[in-house]
Amino acid sequence: MAGEGADIIDLGGESSRPGARPVSLKEELSRVIPVLKKIVRKVKVPVSVDTQKPEVAKAALDSGASIINDISGLRNNDMAKIIARHNAAVVIMHMQGNPRTMQVKPSYSNLMDDIYAILSLAIKKALDFGIRQENIIIDPGIGFGKTVEDNLEILKRLSELKSLNSPILVGVSRKSFIGKITGCGVNDRLAGTLASCVLARINGADIFRVHDVKEARQALLVTNRIIE
Repeated sequence: MAGEGADIIDLGGESSRPGARPVSLKEELSRVIPVLKKIVRKVKVPVSVDTQKPEVAKAALDSGASIINDISGLRNNDMAKIIARHNAAVVIMHMQGNPRTMQVKPSYSNLMDDIYAILSLAIKKALDFGIRQENIIIDPGIGFGKTVEDNLEILKRLSELKSLNSPILVGVSRKSFIGKITGCGVNDRLAGTLASCVLARINGADIFRVHDVKEARQALLVTNRIIE
């Protein structure tokens, strides 16, 4: 991934797919930390660790990670304290419910207003705990408690989140909404992924979490030249 142009490597030891069951602290640490230590010795790009557990975040930051990707959006105060203490960066994601329940009839009174409000409160919390503004990244949580139409609306209206004054990360790669639109299986969604990334970039996304680094980088390099 680094060789193909990734600017960040994101590592996680607990699945956040719809319906996924949580793993124990011991299990997540055993999956993440040994691999993390090897990666930081081999690659020069920053490493992000995807976790909801403060203990895993602390061990990861102590082992060389520089970003914590928290899909729960700093619901746990200890997570915010640890990130601030390490002067690390954080990805604050919006998620309705948790991975086991989030796709059980998700609904919103006003989708973008709700996402904006939750992310705004989470940013304030981060700042109150001492996380620096320049270390905060936001993620609207494509596929995390969202219907297909919700995901499309987020991508269409992504620019509305720019006033939160934090870089916007999107994770659309191979997501189920692409499969539901195209009928393609999970390993055959590259074209749909690239289309979603390009549209997200045009509408204000700054960081893209992808599987296919080389292809996504090429599509976004061209997009950047067009919109410059």
